[in-house]
Amino acid sequence: MSAGLQGAASSREDFAALLEESFREHEITEGSVVKGRVVAIEKDVAVIDIGAKTEGRVALKEFTGPGRDQPITVGDEVEVYVDRIENALGEAVISRDKARREESWVKLEKAFENNERVSGTIFNQVKGGYTVDLDGAVAFLPRSQVDIRPVRDVTPLMGTPQPFQILKMDRRRGNIVVSRRTVLEESRAEQRSELVANLEEGQVIDGVVKNITEYGAFVDLGGIDGLLHVTDMAWRRVNHPSEVVNIGQTVKVKIIKINHETHRISLGIKQLLADPWEGIAARYPVNAKLKGRVTNITDYGAFVELEPGIEGLIHVSEMSWTKKNVHPGKIVSTSQEVEVQILEVDPVKRRISLGLKQTLQNPWEAFSEKHPPGTEVEGEVKNKTEFGLFIGLEGDVDGMVHLSDLDWNRPGEQVIDEFKKGDVVRAQVLDVDVEKERISLGIKQLAGDPFADAGEGIRKGQVVTCEVLEVKDSGIEVKIVDSDLQAFIRRADLARERNDQRPERFAAGEKVDARVTQFDRKARRVQLSIKALEMAEEKEAIAQYGSADSGASLGDILGAALKARQGDKK
Repeated sequence: MSAGLQGAASSREDFAALLEESFREHEITEGSVVKGRVVAIEKDVAVIDIGAKTEGRVALKEFTGPGRDQPITVGDEVEVYVDRIENALGEAVISRDKARREESWVKLEKAFENNERVSGTIFNQVKGGYTVDLDGAVAFLPRSQVDIRPVRDVTPLMGTPQPFQILKMDRRRGNIVVSRRTVLEESRAEQRSELVANLEEGQVIDGVVKNITEYGAFVDLGGIDGLLHVTDMAWRRVNHPSEVVNIGQTVKVKIIKINHETHRISLGIKQLLADPWEGIAARYPVNAKLKGRVTNITDYGAFVELEPGIEGLIHVSEMSWTKKNVHPGKIVSTSQEVEVQILEVDPVKRRISLGLKQTLQNPWEAFSEKHPPGTEVEGEVKNKTEFGLFIGLEGDVDGMVHLSDLDWNRPGEQVIDEFKKGDVVRAQVLDVDVEKERISLGIKQLAGDPFADAGEGIRKGQVVTCEVLEVKDSGIEVKIVDSDLQAFIRRADLARERNDQRPERFAAGEKVDARVTQFDRKARRVQLSIKALEMAEEKEAIAQYGSADSGASLGDILGAALKARQGDKK
């Protein structure tokens, strides 16, 4: 081949390579972002040449938006997103919004990874919050993340670029969650740190009351708030902070404590005043009586102000001698002036225990002085229990009649049914225990002791005649003739001989003689024995008429003794 032909072939190969390289440089793929040039503007669309002899149309509104007011002109170079290379009209389907969104996502992901703030514009309100334009990418701003405090109207913030912190990103779902509150808190924390660094505990400073709550007041110390708790406003009891301070008022406060981690500052006003608890024990000696004003009533007692800043507590147990389990509000009232007695003073715990009932006479002492044991009293049945009756007495005290003190002869469980609540009864005072606050009463004592009357003249060892009342397997129930005393003779005491110890030998109404083996007036007990009588008679007969050793049989001796006894009876 000649040199000319070789040169022509080489030129063609070079041109083909350059053309192929040119095509590669301008290769357009769907789903990519490419650069294009505005070649024409027709009404509300811009015609954009994206190369490779391909054009597409983009609505002009995609070039405008929050923070993007610059109009587009012919010749401007822009980036667009290629949805499709060619549609039915032979044009490329392209989008400026999608291109901007793709570009923004890359920047936002980098900012999210580096925990950097991003700029955006709130442009619409949706359910639960707002939408924010982050230079093409749309993010969600929850209502709770708009500001440090709840914001009712966000209109002033809309359309204005604001710094945001990205809280969450999900590219697959296209979700971005941002916060404006986090940015504000960080800025505020930086300012607070600087202000707190210039303050120190013990410092006295002027501040302005910014807000009042139930538990205290927030005071502005020049860009940072401190809490003036209600207990640090005054040495006296303060029911509500508004009693001491008002919103907008300038107050002088002392810095009590600074928490450098949380930037919380505790303030006090009372710390600037003299402590009334100093020397308290000398001013209020134990057992001293004085007057005070009731300031507060609780379930467990009442607080009494003794002087400004000094309060004592009357516990509910120290309010009344007789009113137990009663709410303090039924004994005293707020603002009432009362006389109290100092029971205990604790300067360390700043507590004073007071007594109200100690200023009055103990009603049990008064009752004991006026009604010694043996005195007859009258009262209303206040309550019936399983162990007796409670009787209301003079001086608002109660006395108790035990079951055993209701009747001499009948069981108390039976007699108590005859009484009902509200009955007025008479009783005798048996005992008064002032320390235990107990009064023992007796109703049966008013009638005297029938046992004592019936047992007059009866003594141990005496032989008595009894009438059989009832025959039981274990013995016989008898009544001593010419008295009201009853006794039970056990089976073993019915006869000397075992064969004769049969209760059936006796019949109701029959009279028998027996020996008194025990008579206890205090225990109200009498014990009889026929066996003891027989043994005593046998012993007496042997002593009088001889013994079996002298040749006489026991029958002869007893027979002689019996005849002698019958002769005596004649």
